[in-house]
Amino acid sequence: MSRTVVIEGAHVVTVDGPEYADGHVVVRDGRITAVGPGPAPRVEEGAERVDGRGCVATPGLVNTHNHLYQWATQGLFADGTLFEWLVGSYEIWHRLDAGVVSGTTSAGLAHLALSGCTTASDHHYIFPSGRGDIAAAEVEAAREVGIRLDLARGSMDRGKSQGGLPPDSVVETLEGALAGTAAAIDAHHDASFDSMTRVAVAPCSPFSVSRELMVEGAALAREKGVRLHTHLAETVDEEEQCLAEFGCTPVEYAEKLGWLGEDVWFAHAVHLSDAAIGRIAATGTGIAHCPTSNARLGAGICRVTELLEAGARVGLGVDGPASSELTLMAGEMHQALMMARARGGPQALSARQSLELATLGGARVLGRDTELGSLSAGKVGDVALWRVDGFGYDVIADPVVALTFGPVPPLERLLVGGNTVVDRGELRTLSAETAAARGRAAHRSLIQEVSR
Repeated sequence: MSRTVVIEGAHVVTVDGPEYADGHVVVRDGRITAVGPGPAPRVEEGAERVDGRGCVATPGLVNTHNHLYQWATQGLFADGTLFEWLVGSYEIWHRLDAGVVSGTTSAGLAHLALSGCTTASDHHYIFPSGRGDIAAAEVEAAREVGIRLDLARGSMDRGKSQGGLPPDSVVETLEGALAGTAAAIDAHHDASFDSMTRVAVAPCSPFSVSRELMVEGAALAREKGVRLHTHLAETVDEEEQCLAEFGCTPVEYAEKLGWLGEDVWFAHAVHLSDAAIGRIAATGTGIAHCPTSNARLGAGICRVTELLEAGARVGLGVDGPASSELTLMAGEMHQALMMARARGGPQALSARQSLELATLGGARVLGRDTELGSLSAGKVGDVALWRVDGFGYDVIADPVVALTFGPVPPLERLLVGGNTVVDRGELRTLSAETAAARGRAAHRSLIQEVSR
């Protein structure tokens, strides 16, 4: 039996086409079948009708970079630089296990869903030996919440004894990292059009990964037909270290290792020269812009305006909850807007550009723009419906400005593949109370483990 959801009367923002001040969106069997002005065309009896009056309908938001396990360590090392924060955090993270990661995934993805996110990429790179099947725990928890998971299976093989940042107790061997990544791909990657789980190859960063792991990881990804992800050019310290150790900038180092291309995306990319921006754009490499985390750690402001002008693929990411505490995915639209304008003036980024970064831009970065990121017939039925007729929002004539310029408006409905995940601000899959309890339990478990 077919299932149809009809949204009518909303201000519909397709992102890749026209806007309709009084429009409709029809989702049938998980796919968008109609988008346009006025009432919906005739649909079958029994379709669920959603009154969208007073709301703006957008594509579901796409989060291109996260570290869900960090839910358990929020609020620590609040005044440290990136390197100081990492060194302190690794002393806690090396006790992660599958149970903790299950709890942090439940809490983190539930929180993202409540801020309009329908697809989230999670970069998990800590796999302590003998601590359970962490990747499987994450995938199972994501399915319960009901949003799409892009698991960037990370790795580190360069501990302190080899000049890296993390303690040796938390890194894998080169062989173990490659085998674990291949196993995660084989077990969980689904390449289908409306897939709920994708897996990418994601060595952590130049300070924690050997040259061999970067090169062989890229070869593995291309053999398996999956994407590549890593952190790059986040801080001035990183550039100085790359110049001292490798004799080149981070982007030049990545290019030498075969890490530029349409199947690659980098997190942060704060410190880029004009030449680096040109290479990223020319090669189709994606960028996950994480404005709140970059500000929290004092890393700087990504040159988003210049990247977009060069034609680069740019999406938004919330980064880890321990470096951007309780950041809402929808709130990153506001942050990106304000950061760009702080750098370049009021024309540096518009409300609609910010929304595009959070939707179609993110889908392009994850290689899923034929499926996600816009309200177009044939794409998956991932739709966010935001209420913009409440106190304060009701005096803003432009609903996209209302959505992006101020506090995040209430989320009326969130559909993932046509299934209701959030209704009137409440989760309809895993309850918010259960997700919160699991997050608290994960925090307590990890802190108790470390204190033993």
